[in-house]
Amino acid sequence: MTKRLLVMLALMLLASPMIFAQGAPASQGSAVNGQWVVLSAGFAMALASSLCGLAQGKAIASAVEGMARNPGAAGAIQTAMLIGLAFIESLSLYVLIIIFLKVK
Repeated sequence: MTKRLLVMLALMLLASPMIFAQGAPASQGSAVNGQWVVLSAGFAMALASSLCGLAQGKAIASAVEGMARNPGAAGAIQTAMLIGLAFIESLSLYVLIIIFLKVK
């Protein structure tokens, strides 16, 4: 299953330059580019939000498991978890800022 997914991803990445090689006509250039910017911004935010959510869930699950195994280190684990969650959340906020700067 994962080999098939990786092969499909590689084919998509290899085919994308050929798909976008043809330029838009001069009269429709700005409208077409604007549509692609909005579409790609939506996909970028969806991807960033979903992956940050998965990472935060994994971080919290690991921290809770660590606290259950060693209750004496719960304070240090919680502090490290909160710092890690802040870094993970900052990634999606950076994507949101970039989207606001690119999409007018």
